[in-house]
Amino acid sequence: MERARQFISAIIAGGLIGMGGTVYLSQQNPVVGSFLFAIGLFTIVVFQLQLFTGKIGYLPLQKPIYLIELGITWIGNLIGTYIVAFMVKNSRIYEGMAEKVQTIAATKLNDDFLSIFLLAIFCGILMFIAVDIFRNQTASTIRVIGVFVPVMVFILSGFEHVIANMYYFSLAGVWSGHCFLSILVMTLGNSVGGMVIPLYLKIFRLRT
Repeated sequence: MERARQFISAIIAGGLIGMGGTVYLSQQNPVVGSFLFAIGLFTIVVFQLQLFTGKIGYLPLQKPIYLIELGITWIGNLIGTYIVAFMVKNSRIYEGMAEKVQTIAATKLNDDFLSIFLLAIFCGILMFIAVDIFRNQTASTIRVIGVFVPVMVFILSGFEHVIANMYYFSLAGVWSGHCFLSILVMTLGNSVGGMVIPLYLKIFRLRT
């Protein structure tokens, strides 16, 4: 039952990231778009939903069985983003964002794997910061800022977020073998980035 809950939670989380991506694509101002995109992650942390990029950083602090949860989460997130992409693509709002998402997808898929990996590391670091601040800070203002600002930074910087890109690729309809490999590289980069701070904390025993 717990695995089923994790899977459903991950689908919902993927859908929320897709909704964040949708509002981002609908905005002309990138700053406004990046701010509104963050509502996806904010909702996820408030309701403690399963998001791969929010959970991977805690791997060094968990037992090996945690890998199963991460796998379930990744697959659920993929399904959630695909469902939302399908819904948006078959609605009237898609026409207004079709060109933009095609450009975004093409830019990412024309990049080389090393660049994708490095940009994904930066995003992984920021995602861990956002989630961990929300988990461990008690002041409501700091918690909100801690979620929204890192998300805005990774979007405005052009860093690679694997779950957001699952949505963009699904909406653009560009899935292929190369696309899937790019997603795997992003997954690895987000994972490495997400574990930088936790490994530091664990090695120097700054957190139990």
